[in-house]
Formats: sequence, C-alpha cells, structure tokens
Amino acid sequence: MTCRDQLLLFTRYPEAGLCKTRLIPELGADGAARLQRLLTEKIISQADILVENADIELVVHYSGGSREKMTSWLGPLAYAAQVDGDLGRRMQAAFVHAFAGGAGKAVLVGCDIPDLSAALLAEAFTALQTAKVVIGPSRDGGYYLVGIHADAADRLYPLLFEGIVWSTPEVFATTRRRLADAAFCPTVLPVLHDIDTPEDLALARAQGLL
Repeated sequence: MTCRDQLLLFTRYPEAGLCKTRLIPELGADGAARLQRLLTEKIISQADILVENADIELVVHYSGGSREKMTSWLGPLAYAAQVDGDLGRRMQAAFVHAFAGGAGKAVLVGCDIPDLSAALLAEAFTALQTAKVVIGPSRDGGYYLVGIHADAADRLYPLLFEGIVWSTPEVFATTRRRLADAAFCPTVLPVLHDIDTPEDLALARAQGLL
C-alpha cells in the first residue's frame, strides 16, 4: 500500500555555538541559535498548513541534539536523524528513507528560507504530478527545495547528489545542466533568498526574526 507523500525538512537542533556559525560574529552564539530556532519554527508553521490540507506527512530530518530534544522543541512529529557525510549523501538518504516507506513523491526543504510558504510547498507537490523533479533555486546560486517522483529516483540520485561541490554559487546551475544532459526537464520554482551569511541579516530583520 502506498503511504502518504512526504515533506522532508532538514534542520539542526538550535544549540548555541553549533548552528548558523557564519552568523556568530554578528549575532553571538545565542543569537545565531535563536535565529535557527525561529527560522525552523516558521517553516514548521507553513508545513502544518500544508499537511492539514493535503495527504502529506512531514518528516523532520535533524542533526545535532537528539530525538528527545527535537520532540521537546517541536512536538510529536516524525523525526529521522541525518546520516553522516556531505549534504548530497544526507539528502539522498532522506529520499531513500521516504521512498522505502512507500511515498510516491517527496519534497525536501531547508529551514533557512523565511519566504517559503505553504502555497509554494503545495506547488512543488503539484509539479511532481507531471514532472519527475522540481527545484527551487536560491539567490546564492544553490537551491532551497528539491522534489523527486519515486519512479525516477534511482536515475536522479547520481545527477542530484553525487560529485556536487556544495555551498558554492554553481550548485543550481550545475544541477540543472546535469538534468538537461540526462533528458530531465525539472519544474523550477521562484527564486527565494536564504539567510545564511551576515549579508542576509537585513532580510531576517525585515521578517521580524531579529
């Protein structure tokens, strides 16, 4: 029996000194951890709207902390600890987990995009009704969202997750070129701005996160 589609949220437990480290010089360790907490909670609020109106399960893939700490923070959600390795390996493992459980479609998002709405998340799942892959590019050259249809997962894994130099301005362009070379036509969502460096803090302030 096919299970519900899954929204996979990547986040880190907001422990001072261990998250948003590039922002610590500006915000301090406690301030950076607070921003991590607020960004995650903002995404969770949009995910709650999504799952209330669709047959979709939210699964929080976390690093740092523990399942007990995550539950104490965010409540009784579905949790999975991220595997070791680079970002590509961790993302692929999250999709493998979703599809092994029977999901037909899975969408993965990070926690640092304050403008990511329930409507845009729903758009990503709708796109996977006809496309095999959907991507939401971020202004820094990476992407904030990637979604995969289970039918094409094995073919997409090496294109999306292997041999990518993560956290560089070429991530999205490289990914899109690889997909095109393999005859995949991804649905591309609007470009959004993430909050990861001191230059991004103006957006955080505008969003009421600081």
